Amino acid sequence: MTTWEERVPKVLHAVGLDSIKNRILALALAATLVPALSTAVLSYRQNRQALTDNLDGELRSRGSQAAREVDLWVKERSYDVRIFTGSFEVSENVERIPQGGATGAAARTRLAGYLDGVHNRFTDYAELLVLDAAGQPLASSNETTGAIEILPEWEPRLERGETVLGEPYADAGGRMAATLAAPILAADGTFLGSLAATLSFDAVTEILRGLTPSESGRVDLVTGAGQLIASTSASRANVDPAVLDLLAGAEGGSAEYLDTSGTAMVGSSTPVPGLTWAVVAQLPTQEAYAQVTQLRNSTFILVSVLLVVVGSIAYLLGSVIVRPLVRLTAGAGAVAAGDLSVDLPGGGRGEVGYLTEVFNEMVGRLRKSMQDLDARNRELERLAVTDLLTGLHNRRYLLEAFDKEIRRADRNERPFCVLMIDVDGFKKYNDTYGHPAGDEVLEGMGKVIPDATRDLDVVARYGGEEFMVLLPSCELSNAVVAGNRIRTRLAKESFDGRTVTISIGAAEFPMHGDNAAAVIAAADDALYEAKRLGRDQVVSAPPKSSAEVEKKASKRTAAAKKKRSPATVG
Repeated sequence: MTTWEERVPKVLHAVGLDSIKNRILALALAATLVPALSTAVLSYRQNRQALTDNLDGELRSRGSQAAREVDLWVKERSYDVRIFTGSFEVSENVERIPQGGATGAAARTRLAGYLDGVHNRFTDYAELLVLDAAGQPLASSNETTGAIEILPEWEPRLERGETVLGEPYADAGGRMAATLAAPILAADGTFLGSLAATLSFDAVTEILRGLTPSESGRVDLVTGAGQLIASTSASRANVDPAVLDLLAGAEGGSAEYLDTSGTAMVGSSTPVPGLTWAVVAQLPTQEAYAQVTQLRNSTFILVSVLLVVVGSIAYLLGSVIVRPLVRLTAGAGAVAAGDLSVDLPGGGRGEVGYLTEVFNEMVGRLRKSMQDLDARNRELERLAVTDLLTGLHNRRYLLEAFDKEIRRADRNERPFCVLMIDVDGFKKYNDTYGHPAGDEVLEGMGKVIPDATRDLDVVARYGGEEFMVLLPSCELSNAVVAGNRIRTRLAKESFDGRTVTISIGAAEFPMHGDNAAAVIAAADDALYEAKRLGRDQVVSAPPKSSAEVEKKASKRTAAAKKKRSPATVG
């Protein structure tokens, strides 16, 4: 059974809190974050609830006021129509029209003139139309009768003397309208017909516009089915009936929803008394809760800044406490991995500081030992490939370079050349003037040949007074030019007033051989031909027969393809 002392380190390791610094940082952040976030969440909820209550009251107030204004407007229009039908101009002319003849025509004309006069004075009516008891039009305020229609179910109510308001509809121009009808009664109460008025909702729109909660908010007058009657918004769209059900059943009078355009809104619905209509006052949610959003953002920034400050202090404190130990641990790991460039800064006073000094001294000694060893190894490597007398590469290095150049030439299908150089009469010169004078000549060759060749050429002392130059990417004719350049350069040199000449043999790969030994042998033969012809000249190896060259080229091409084929297949 494990104790808490064994379980706690496992838990800390699982959450990445193995180091002391991380534990200090985590403790400081937790001590700051928990109370800060708790306070912020509580404050946010309280402020949002308070703002929601205020918003509910504001929307309900706007909706109720708009509903009262709409109800009053409808009642005024109903009263107007009742006044119109109560005029003797209407009832008397309606009674005379059925008489026909001049009397009927005059009565129809007078009735139309009366309706036209009323229409011009009252702009809330798009048309006024008088119908007889059978529902046939008798006279209109417009030259052409519009789409006013008395529904059959209205007739009993009109005959009982009631005023009837129809459901809103969209007219031919797409504007919302409604039919308001009132009965026309004779002096004895007989039902003569009805006066139907087409109501325009422009005035209602202006009423609603004066009650808009804000510039981005809106107030809509809708039917029970969500059809828009009037709105303060220029982009008119019907209201989803589901939204009306949500608003009607919302506790507190308001609810959040998405309108038909997908915008998040908060709204409140208020029914218009005596009608199936409702007023919907609404605001974009973003604007409605802008203050709470700003408070949330400010709180987030404040908490973030607080976390940064506290985290920075905790980090610095943890660094001061554990940094020397961390540096020592990292330094020891680096040294164990072979990195001896570690140089830890002083750890201050006390045990950690003393340990840091001892560690640095130990690493310094190891580093010096490794540097000395590397220097010795580099010197050994240099000596292994360098001729001590001339400073040129030795025969070993030359042969390795030869193999590399052969592979490169095969790969690029480019020839290269080699120059075999021998100092003329060197043995006699050595015997006559002594070995120091001969060594001086050899040392001079170590300067003359590199000075007369390219940087990419490989110059080596092949043995004794023989030197060799490897010329990459070079044809035989250019090799002869290079050899003559070396001779010309050497002719300018003076060795205690004495001049020295050289003989040079040139050969080309793969013309004169397909391996190092063959090409060197060809160059050596050319060198002795130069000696035989009188020295101090460059002689190139004679070309092989065309059949032999083609045979060797074919073999080398087949070998190169065989080497490349696995890579190509892969």
